[in-house]
Amino acid sequence: MLIDLLPLLMFLSLMALMFTGYPIGLVLGGLAVAYGALGIALDIFSFAEFFIFVPRVWLFAENLQLIAVPLLIFMGVMLERSQLAKDLLETLHLLLRAIPGGTAISVAVMGVLFAAITGVVGASVIMLTLIALPTMLKAGYRPSLALGTIAASSTLGILIPPSILLVFLCEMLQISYGYLFAAAIYPGLTLALFYVLYIAAVAILDPRAAPRLARPDPPLSVAVLWRAFAVGVLPTAILIFLVMGSVLMGIFTITESAAVGAGGAILLAWIRGNLSFKTLRESLNRSLMTIGMVAILIIGATSFAYVFRALGGEEVFHALIAAAKLDAMGILVMAIVTIFIMGFFFDVLEILLIAMPIFAPLIAPLDFGDHIALDLVPYWFAILVAITLQTSFLTPPMGLSLFYIKGVAPPSVTMKQIYVGIVPFVLLQLACVAVVLKWPALVTVLPRQIFG
Repeated sequence: MLIDLLPLLMFLSLMALMFTGYPIGLVLGGLAVAYGALGIALDIFSFAEFFIFVPRVWLFAENLQLIAVPLLIFMGVMLERSQLAKDLLETLHLLLRAIPGGTAISVAVMGVLFAAITGVVGASVIMLTLIALPTMLKAGYRPSLALGTIAASSTLGILIPPSILLVFLCEMLQISYGYLFAAAIYPGLTLALFYVLYIAAVAILDPRAAPRLARPDPPLSVAVLWRAFAVGVLPTAILIFLVMGSVLMGIFTITESAAVGAGGAILLAWIRGNLSFKTLRESLNRSLMTIGMVAILIIGATSFAYVFRALGGEEVFHALIAAAKLDAMGILVMAIVTIFIMGFFFDVLEILLIAMPIFAPLIAPLDFGDHIALDLVPYWFAILVAITLQTSFLTPPMGLSLFYIKGVAPPSVTMKQIYVGIVPFVLLQLACVAVVLKWPALVTVLPRQIFG
């Protein structure tokens, strides 16, 4: 009886230890060793299997595609220091200032563009808060709307290529980078459109929440607008093509694309006079520290997943699914709901490394009939997971975007204002999940047009 309960006890132990404050990577690794030892005592696990951990970890270290992760992080940090974001927001503000909610809409549009450059949520939310929040509050925006717009727009970096999350999903599901990047574009733009429509509706229905700015007097000349475009938007467009377009067109691999993007970020910093040894050192330190934490997490999660499977965790989980008598759509919805709930307590990468080894083998072979072709199910599932994981950045108590904002926002900003502001955007994210569930063509149409 104890043997049958070991996988469940292992998972419950993880849930309990998560609240101790210890690094989750160490918790996962420690549980793998502890339950592996218990399995040896019960004669259902071999001591020799512990030695399998080393080559599994080494495979991660040898994976050339994952070199893209520190390169993308480095690119995001360099762009943060090159003032590109400031110029971009000022340009968008000039172009959109006269429409209802124009300032907030410019933040949402910038979230899309900056996501397409860096794919790093932390960099986006800090920059948007520092640059956009003072402008929005000075313009008379309701604090909750301004804070919600910034928090939600920054999470688009999870979904819009070259998202680091998509890189990990490709590795875990063993699917094509280019195909998944293409599959993510329409859902990402759809979610951004939801944000824009919501902001515009609030601005029209309650002008006090999002005051419309007066047109400049005299009106801006075409030459001024073109100069603003060349300084603020053109560098962004070039970087988007280099980083994302090159992968979609098959010119570069994801690693080569990330390297070109990192080089482009250094070049932009140099052109703007912001490149120094101190900037390079700080950018490298932040990149290496981040990938180091990711490596510890992956080592722990890989070990945990191996022991969990060896103790029969997968069979127990499949038996529970069979007992529930769910059809293919029911299993998919259950997986998405589980990941959404995990988002309240776990970080995005932690959810990926814990949930995907369980759900991916279960979802991939499911037959959804005419709803979507069998070979496209992993891509559809990956996009659904990516959209759902955006909520984990916005939902307390683990919503990292909320704490990033609070950390750099003016002292007058309260956590209550932040929580009130993010609620409509979390609902919009869940609405986007429902749309993609209902119409998977939103995921599949662009990859088919590009790759056939």
